[in-house]
Amino acid sequence: MSPQPQAAVGAPLSRVDGRLKVTGKALYAAEFDVDGAVHAVIVDSSIGRGRITSIDAGAAEKHPGVLRVIHHRNAPKLPYRDNSGSNNMPGRRLRVFQDDKVLFHGQPVAVVIATTLEAAQHGASLVKVRYDAKKPSTDLHEAEPDKPTDYARGDAEAGLRNAPVRLDLTYQLGRNHHNPMEPHATIARWDGNKVTVWDKTQWVVGTRDEIAAVFDLPADAVRVINPFVGGGFGSGLRCWPHTIVAALAARETKRPVKLVLSRRQMYFGTGFRPSYEYRLRLGSDRRGRLSAAIHEIDSETSSYETFTEGVMAPGQMLYSMPNVSQAYRTVPLDVNTPIWMRGPGFASASFVIESAMDELAHRLGVDPIELRRRNEPSEDEAKNLPWSTRRLRECYTVGAREFGWDRRNPKPRSTRDGDWLIGLGMAAGVYDPGRFPAQAQARLHADGTAVVDAATTDMGPGTYTSQTQVAADALGLTMRAVTFRLGDSLYPATGPHGGSSTMASVGSAVLDACNQVRRQAIKLAVEDRESPLYGVPAGDVVVRGGRLHVQGNAARGETYKSLLARNNRAHLEARGNYAGPPTPERDSYAAYNATFAEVAVDATLGLVRVRRMLGVYDAGRIISPKLAESQAFGGIVGGIGTALLEHTVTDHRDGRIVNANLADYLVPVNADVPEVRAIYLDGEDNSGNALGVKGIGEVVQVGVAAAIGNAVFNATGRRIRELPITAEALL
Repeated sequence: MSPQPQAAVGAPLSRVDGRLKVTGKALYAAEFDVDGAVHAVIVDSSIGRGRITSIDAGAAEKHPGVLRVIHHRNAPKLPYRDNSGSNNMPGRRLRVFQDDKVLFHGQPVAVVIATTLEAAQHGASLVKVRYDAKKPSTDLHEAEPDKPTDYARGDAEAGLRNAPVRLDLTYQLGRNHHNPMEPHATIARWDGNKVTVWDKTQWVVGTRDEIAAVFDLPADAVRVINPFVGGGFGSGLRCWPHTIVAALAARETKRPVKLVLSRRQMYFGTGFRPSYEYRLRLGSDRRGRLSAAIHEIDSETSSYETFTEGVMAPGQMLYSMPNVSQAYRTVPLDVNTPIWMRGPGFASASFVIESAMDELAHRLGVDPIELRRRNEPSEDEAKNLPWSTRRLRECYTVGAREFGWDRRNPKPRSTRDGDWLIGLGMAAGVYDPGRFPAQAQARLHADGTAVVDAATTDMGPGTYTSQTQVAADALGLTMRAVTFRLGDSLYPATGPHGGSSTMASVGSAVLDACNQVRRQAIKLAVEDRESPLYGVPAGDVVVRGGRLHVQGNAARGETYKSLLARNNRAHLEARGNYAGPPTPERDSYAAYNATFAEVAVDATLGLVRVRRMLGVYDAGRIISPKLAESQAFGGIVGGIGTALLEHTVTDHRDGRIVNANLADYLVPVNADVPEVRAIYLDGEDNSGNALGVKGIGEVVQVGVAAAIGNAVFNATGRRIRELPITAEALL
């Protein structure tokens, strides 16, 4: 079989949807013009736990423009059919307006629907709610944890006792919120017993299934539309209560309803990266060979659901050691449920593990990169499987060379630039990219253009562009001749748009569909007596620029357009499929990085400024270098936020989030992000998908906070084990 020419994949192409975005023609969830739509505003609970004793909606209902006020005393009872295996967490879902219980501060207790947004907002302010309030439990350190999830190999306690060098370290990691540019929003419209929902979501299929479950509808009675997402970072990976509220309000008022969360409401209306207390006890010999590690991990979850993430995985496989013990405990609190956030679990664990490795290197007087090299495993010791590919050593080598690591003075507080203390730090990173079953539909039209559909999402990584690149090369068309459509639950089903899964999963389905269509065309040509390709072995035919020809003989061939016209075919089409990772696993599949940071710390004020950063990545085949670089920059910026700025603050007296706004919850701005560089190693990983990709959206943030923290130590000699690193901690 002759290889199909590749013109688009691997090229640094601009986004195909870029013009729509910069001209404002890309429509986001709240921007659809749905005829007759009215507005809804949620009334949030002002207590953190307790019961509603009364709701007085009289003044709101009399306000001009208000159509309806819905709350638990007048709302219909909803079925909430079991939806296990879809996008709901295990445990009890929050059932909006179904009883008088208040489970967290900001929980929806009523919704006001009005003809204008202003009327709905004022109406919401007029609703008077009285409570029997209880003191909420919102402090991770004072609540009773659940039974732990355990992992063990070898005898970690004995290995630690016998280790010549031992560390006992405890880290505190603050809660982070996603804060995408686009607020979460939903428009819902009922047509009889069917509902169409325009929703900001990273999983149209999951949202469809959740709405169907809540209202006891068949899946084909629900359509979810979402062509563009203004950032997500994981916040859209499940269907949140406001989406159900909008659908309920639309059904009750028999009008399309638009509901947009305020920035403040996003802090308790959607999820967050949970806070952690993470104790790590580490043992090694005097040359730095690790012998034992004991991980004790506590993280917050809600009282009504149990949220977990992959925080245990890095401690099991990133470094070689015979004895490992882990206990991961969720702590139920009176908060809304957390959700995955970029680099979920792995980013949190990496700060602890990579900071501890830096501490061990300093204790032993060993270069941090050399220490990591000495503990590089030959296989995945947690799974007893070989690596699919693992090029961390090369990441270290390339990163050290390109960053100028040899200029680092290992003695802390020894390099200055005027009043600034200068430090270099690095960290390793790993992430297990998701791979979910996916389907895609490809149709080649008689005019030589093609349309490819899949129910995936694009929250910013460039899904429209990267999938068009894959489709164009597989079909042998130019990028201009291919249209990729997404964001509609009527399209072939895909998994969630998160976990670095989209390129491997959806991309593989797109590749399969387009390969099938191209082969159909080739078969048609080689069996058509009037075709110049008649009788040519199908394996010798390739397609480029919409023209089928013999490999090595471009003169012998014809276009798709002429072939289909002569055979009276309006189109050729096929449905592609990706089944997911092989079962059982044949190897250990992950993406890796080495991240380097240079910081300057004001010697008097303790202010930390990042001067430059570099990430080197082992992420398989890179479909779009331009998009990949953008992903790396975004991940590094997010890591800077986690390391130095971002921290959700809760008033434990009533469960209120104190800094639920972008004035008090700090995120990086341009001035916080100086020189940033990304290098992707050439190569492919064909173990888990036909494209040879690993997924890059998550791994680019893993290790960033640790690299910055390690650089701060090199600059100041102060080891900070709490995120974010503040000026107060350095004074």
